[in-house]
Amino acid sequence: MNSRRDHLPWCGTRRPRGASAAAASLTRAALHVLLCSAPAVAQQATPGTPLQLADLQQAAIASDPRTRELSLLESQSALRLENISKQWYPATSVESLVQYQSDAPRTTVNDPTGRPFFAIPKDTYDFYARVEQRLWDPGVNALSAVERAQLAEQQARVRTAVFAVRQQVNDAFFTAATLQQRLNVVSATIAELEGRLRESNARVREGTALPADAAAIEATLLQRQQDADELRANIRGALARLATIVGKEFPADAVPALPELAPQFSGVRGQLQTLRMRPEYEQFAKTRERIARQQEVTGSQSQPKLTAFGRGGFGRPTLDFLDVEWQFYGLGGVRLQWNAWNWGMTGREREAQKLQADITSTEEAAFTKSVAAAVEGDLATIDHLTRALETDQRIIDLRADVERTARVRLQEGVLTSSDYLARDTELLQARIAQATHQVELAQARARVLTTIGVEVR
Repeated sequence: MNSRRDHLPWCGTRRPRGASAAAASLTRAALHVLLCSAPAVAQQATPGTPLQLADLQQAAIASDPRTRELSLLESQSALRLENISKQWYPATSVESLVQYQSDAPRTTVNDPTGRPFFAIPKDTYDFYARVEQRLWDPGVNALSAVERAQLAEQQARVRTAVFAVRQQVNDAFFTAATLQQRLNVVSATIAELEGRLRESNARVREGTALPADAAAIEATLLQRQQDADELRANIRGALARLATIVGKEFPADAVPALPELAPQFSGVRGQLQTLRMRPEYEQFAKTRERIARQQEVTGSQSQPKLTAFGRGGFGRPTLDFLDVEWQFYGLGGVRLQWNAWNWGMTGREREAQKLQADITSTEEAAFTKSVAAAVEGDLATIDHLTRALETDQRIIDLRADVERTARVRLQEGVLTSSDYLARDTELLQARIAQATHQVELAQARARVLTTIGVEVR
């Protein structure tokens, strides 16, 4: 402001030319204080408790109910792994059999009474316990590997779902930040208009201005105050939505603090096509791992299995079917099972699983393409906003010069209040445009970082 004092009228020792001494005496003191000693109103940040985007993202993820699924899935998988490991333990069962058959072995030679010398009863009773012990079964270890791979895949899927919360935080945060920046600008304009209104009222009292001039300024001031009230209400709504996403209450004076993402963004911009930090990539990898383990299970189904078994029971008849008395019995041995031929079912199943792995790779490629497309749009926006911000300040400086000149002319009585307010509105719009571009640039950078999976710092 000081650099412009030399060309502003009435600063220092200069005196107005072409104006009457009476008019000069009425306005000289006020104008000297206004133009020479008071700097232009700058856009100031509203004081309060700052809300940091990185902290909000972490808090939102931590408070998301789905994060509890990670420990629940782990506990669930531990139970299943315990069951699989118990397949190496002896398996016991208790069974019973009561049956009646329409015919049974008997001799064709009868005794003197006419009965067969030997006849097996047609009713059979058998109550027994059975014990089996696996000695060799490659499928058990393969099942354990599948369960661990499924756990990793499910947890990766949960992380992918929770990751979407980051973008929700971004949207709510930058909505509140945009409103807050506009409120800062409007508040500065209100302070300026209040000063203009006091000067105008003073001139009306002194008889050097019409009441309509003060009324026009007051009406505009009231409109700006309405705008500020509306912005405050919208900010409260945006922060309430953000608090719901984050899962905690904010202080009453909380305000979004724009993150400085330029260094972090410039550090990763050259690697956008090669970075694979999104949780979806982990999910794709875990899916392929799970399919590979399932292929091992499929292959183990056609391998030999060796089992030891024992059986003890009580019945009639038992092992000696010629003895028809009730008695105890026992037997044991080793069983070998081998599905040596299953008409190519194993090969076809493994081929189907290989195709599923190829499908997963195709989905990963499509996802990479969609991420690249989304990033390209944001990169164009970032470049545009960077150029816009380079000229925003110049526009504001020019509008401010015009507004100061209009202010002086208003105080000299050669410009109507409506014309001055038009210049003031143009300055306000320029400041709002700059503030909006600043928020949009930070939002675009945050969106790119989130899209490629880089944690905002």
